[in-house]
Amino acid sequence: MGTGTSKNLDGGSHGNEEEREENLDQAGGQLYISLKMENFKLKGELIPHIYGSVPLVGSWDSSKALSLERESASMWELSFVVPPNHESLDFKFLLKPRYSNSPCIVEEGPNRLLSGGMLQGDTRMALFKLSADEVLEYRVFIKADRVSPFDLAASWRAYQDNLRPSAVRGIPDVSINSVSETGPENSSSVSLELDLEHYVVPAPSNSGFVYAANLTETPRSLTGFGVHFNADGPGNTSSSKESGVVGDRSTTNMTVIVPDPPKMYMGSGTVESKSVGTFSHLQRQDSHRGLFVDRGVGSPRLVKSASTSTIFSDLKLDTESKNSMPAAAGAVAAAAVADQMLGPKEDRHLAIVLVGLPARGKTFTAAKLTRYLRWLGHETKHFNVGKYRRLKHGANQSADFFRADNPEGMEARNEVAALAMEDMISWMQEGGQVGILDATNSTRKRRNMLMKLAEGKCRIIFLETLCNDQRIIERNIRLKIQQSPDYAEETDFEAGCRDFKARLDNYEKVYEPVEEGSYIKMIDMVSGHGGQIQVNNISGYLPGRIVFFLVNTHLTPRPILLTRHGESMDNVRGRIGGDNELSEAGEVYSKKLANFVEKRLKSERAASIWTSTLQRTILTASPIVGFPKIQWRALDEIYVGVCDGMTYEETKKNMPEEYEARKKDKLRYRYPRGESYLDVIQRLEPVIIELERQRAPVVVISHQAVLRALYAYFADRPLKEIPHIEVPLHTIIEIQMGVTGVQEKRYKLMD
Repeated sequence: MGTGTSKNLDGGSHGNEEEREENLDQAGGQLYISLKMENFKLKGELIPHIYGSVPLVGSWDSSKALSLERESASMWELSFVVPPNHESLDFKFLLKPRYSNSPCIVEEGPNRLLSGGMLQGDTRMALFKLSADEVLEYRVFIKADRVSPFDLAASWRAYQDNLRPSAVRGIPDVSINSVSETGPENSSSVSLELDLEHYVVPAPSNSGFVYAANLTETPRSLTGFGVHFNADGPGNTSSSKESGVVGDRSTTNMTVIVPDPPKMYMGSGTVESKSVGTFSHLQRQDSHRGLFVDRGVGSPRLVKSASTSTIFSDLKLDTESKNSMPAAAGAVAAAAVADQMLGPKEDRHLAIVLVGLPARGKTFTAAKLTRYLRWLGHETKHFNVGKYRRLKHGANQSADFFRADNPEGMEARNEVAALAMEDMISWMQEGGQVGILDATNSTRKRRNMLMKLAEGKCRIIFLETLCNDQRIIERNIRLKIQQSPDYAEETDFEAGCRDFKARLDNYEKVYEPVEEGSYIKMIDMVSGHGGQIQVNNISGYLPGRIVFFLVNTHLTPRPILLTRHGESMDNVRGRIGGDNELSEAGEVYSKKLANFVEKRLKSERAASIWTSTLQRTILTASPIVGFPKIQWRALDEIYVGVCDGMTYEETKKNMPEEYEARKKDKLRYRYPRGESYLDVIQRLEPVIIELERQRAPVVVISHQAVLRALYAYFADRPLKEIPHIEVPLHTIIEIQMGVTGVQEKRYKLMD
């Protein structure tokens, strides 16, 4: 505690006492004493106490003895500060019954003498005679520190701040107020400009729309073809819209084998899916299999017994197993261990193969699923066959290119599908976990080819998207013409629509719904108004999470507003954790936020306000009226364990190893008895699912670490970047979700 010297004095008066006392005296300040008693055979109703001379507890009256506090199952502790003019104390321990008025049991032997932080005589044991034949023994520990009066004052101030009664006690988890609880808000300090665009500030990343297919993996098997492709469209090609014939394919001599329908590969019965995990197999010489578990940097270390040295002496790490694991914790980690130990090798890799007619939302669904799995910690990539086709054969193919009776077109499309599948499998063998193949894959013959390519290498689950709503189909077609590189050079919008509808007719003539293998069918799910989802031969943790995620996704446009609470007293003091009230600036922001929400959501029929259970977020939300408020424990700030209430400077000074461990890897670092960012991500998954399911706007008022994790999901930021994402105070991040993907806008209401 604080600055000064510290001595553990459980060894009695042996050693160089004069040197110890000299060190304590030189440190200055007041004497801080910690007394501990330990017994592994405690009598349940006997509580250790201490009584003695006046400065300690008031008198030798046993009725006024001071109780020790239970520190653990076997340890009791009492800490106190000795006034400078009373550094010599005499006292004794005694045991008092918890519930009865039975006499106290005083320890045997003479009084104990504490002088300058040193216990005189035999200090290591305290003996209590319970009866003529029974003696109870306690081990005694003493620790003395010289602490500065300034440190004592700071500790007492922090103690008072942290134990101040909550200002939000009694507010239910779900509430709505029609009148502000904080009084009038008409002052100029909390009013806002009529035009909210006045507060817009640049977002740190590109929040404009980008066609989803252009964000997929760059075809590495085609990097040598010399055809340059960018987000605006392909480069030089020799294809022709009029002829429907593909461009020059002489640069490849790859042979694609498409099996005949009677010889189609069929899944063999029910095979349990094995999701990938966070653990690595370790082989030892006696062929017993062990597991290496990444508990997070800075977490408590297990003490190895003598027998474990042989286990860890000749480790042979299974590199493929290690690379196929997600950076995750909690449920994902537990499922990974189970699946890795029990599943066949090919089930360590999962291929999600999209199936569906054009303009059914396949690419949008694949992009959302990729983002979700990456955020959970699974190494996931999205492979778009259309991107391969445009790079290999050009973007200006007419509808005739997609006819089933065009042999050159069929060969070219099967060729690029096989290339994309081969690239995906190669990436998996290098350590990838989940690959998503985005294409129509509309015939059994095509799907059979893909299953043959994946046999023995990865497990395939088909994801079919079906839509019968002509309004949605028409909307998707028009978006396709506006955004797809296939029509970037088409100046006549209506001509582009006619060509795409002709392409769609060609696919519909030969379309065969999925009935083979493991599959998930999404039927009219995109609107968010009902629909149906069918699953077949789906089991395992990761496939189950995928199904649960897909059940809750839709395309309904709505904003999600993310903001930190107003500045708190702990923010002012530079302390982490805690549950303090708002500062004066924080109270001003809460009123500005209420004005902003009223103006921004005034045209919305419904909206909700989500906060954590900590009072600084609840108080920030209190001026907002007219919308229901829901408290989420999952939205609480990252728990910093024993560092709660400390500043980073205090952590660096008092816990240098923890400080350095956190600096090296903030993502995986777990505070002692606290959480890591990976832990936070795991507890936020239900929040993400509910945000995806909501069809009305949501305002999330939470904390920096939590909002970093939520923002990373929507912005598709890598896990390693999460601890470093900028989420400033008094700023609103608006995430706009809809058919065009995710867009971002930021409003800064005050400095």
